[in-house]
Amino acid sequence: MVKRVSLKGADCPVARSLDVIGDWWSLLIVRDAFDGVRRFGEFQKSLGISKGILASRLLALVEFGVLAVEPASDGSTWQNYVLTPKGEGLFPMIVALRQWGEAFCYEEGEDHSTLMERKTGKPLAPLRVRSASGRELDARDTVVRKIQPDSTYL
Repeated sequence: MVKRVSLKGADCPVARSLDVIGDWWSLLIVRDAFDGVRRFGEFQKSLGISKGILASRLLALVEFGVLAVEPASDGSTWQNYVLTPKGEGLFPMIVALRQWGEAFCYEEGEDHSTLMERKTGKPLAPLRVRSASGRELDARDTVVRKIQPDSTYL
């Protein structure tokens, strides 16, 4: 089996992000956490994942600070996995993946789920990348620049 290479020290923030949440099980665990799943058994049932893989991914997500472990609120010996502020920061990414999947991974008319605003019951507007002034941007409007620790651009 090929050993996984760590991207922890990479210069690219995309690569570093993938080092934390880049496998599909981790992303699906985070998705389920946003949907209210809290306990090990609930994650296992929802995902159909082996106990070993689930335990490994949950441990990694806790170590990276995406999830935290809390005692169950019902006083049982169970523990809950809850999103931290770092984990909650993944919400736009989960929405973007969902919207991309809705647009490109289904045949026209094929049944699928969609994310709705709880208050209105209406689908979310597509996510858009915007400039600091609010103008909508696409990839041609952007460039990657390295930032030095003193925040100057190269």
